[in-house]
Amino acid sequence: MSIIFAAPGKYIQGRGELKNLSAHIAKLGKKALVIASPLGIERIQSAMQGSDCSACSLHFIPFEGECSMTEIGRMQRIFAEEGCEIVVGAGGGKVMDTAKAAACFLKAPCVIVPTAVSSDAPCSALSVIYHDDGSLDQRLALPKSPDFVLVDSDLIAHAPVRLLVAGMGDAFSTYFEARACCASASDNIHGGLSSCCAQVIARSCYDILLADGLNAKLAVEHQLCTQAVENIIEANTLLSGIGFESGGKGAAHAIGDGLNTIAQCKRMMHGEKVAFGSLVQLILENASADELHEAYGFCIAVGLPVTLAQLGITEDVAACIAQIASVATQPEKSIYNMPFPIDTALVADAIAMADAYGQRLL
Repeated sequence: MSIIFAAPGKYIQGRGELKNLSAHIAKLGKKALVIASPLGIERIQSAMQGSDCSACSLHFIPFEGECSMTEIGRMQRIFAEEGCEIVVGAGGGKVMDTAKAAACFLKAPCVIVPTAVSSDAPCSALSVIYHDDGSLDQRLALPKSPDFVLVDSDLIAHAPVRLLVAGMGDAFSTYFEARACCASASDNIHGGLSSCCAQVIARSCYDILLADGLNAKLAVEHQLCTQAVENIIEANTLLSGIGFESGGKGAAHAIGDGLNTIAQCKRMMHGEKVAFGSLVQLILENASADELHEAYGFCIAVGLPVTLAQLGITEDVAACIAQIASVATQPEKSIYNMPFPIDTALVADAIAMADAYGQRLL
């Protein structure tokens, strides 16, 4: 079995880097189609005020709200009509996924500019595509990660703090899942074994969260960009993105998939659900008291959910646990990358135990 490691072609992060976007991407082409929400266009153009775009002109197009084949096709047509050479996705997950898919079909360079770091999607070779009605269509595996990822730290520091914390929740799972995949010799997202580099990156991601997560949250609550914020941006985006794709997924994301099917959890963000999934994974692994205390302590400190009630599950709890466990143990779910046998009853008990442990600590 081969080792496979994937990463974006180039990653740039720093305060005010949006002003340098045109210069940074000029080697990829001379005209870029920039996909962003109407509000995102306002934020980006404001941040870029006074910048020199002569090296690569930027043609902004408002995103119409859903990463669907209809919207992806619309972007492809505009790209051709405007004579563009680069696709830029500037915004959140659906904007980025639309840009990545459009660039893939066009065989054009792809540039990602996240306006928040609520997940590790910016660096990934994946687009989650929906039907026009919002229902899931497909998870499109892309041939490569984005050519270029640019993160303006000032923009992130002025985004809602919940988005930063949700990104920490997604990044929180990276080490535990990569560790499990390595122990079971399971495939990573690209169908190969995890490299030593991916494991080191995943562990570094976790260490940075523990060291800087709380201070970064406090800074962003006051719209400040400190070194702790810079470190967490990198952990949420680059380290988590590489760590999960090249390290692999385990139980945490499978539990998150189960939580996605619970109506009471609809208001919760992906990273918030995956963070609880990580705690369930630790219970499944019979983690030491020290590791559990550390993991739960981090989640409580930054405001990630440690109980089902915090996820919105306060009624029909037993039925919800059964449903989450049933979905998480469907064939082909990443929970089977764990280095021990899995069954639905075991997972249901781990969910209930993770909830009970969180209740006790709170």
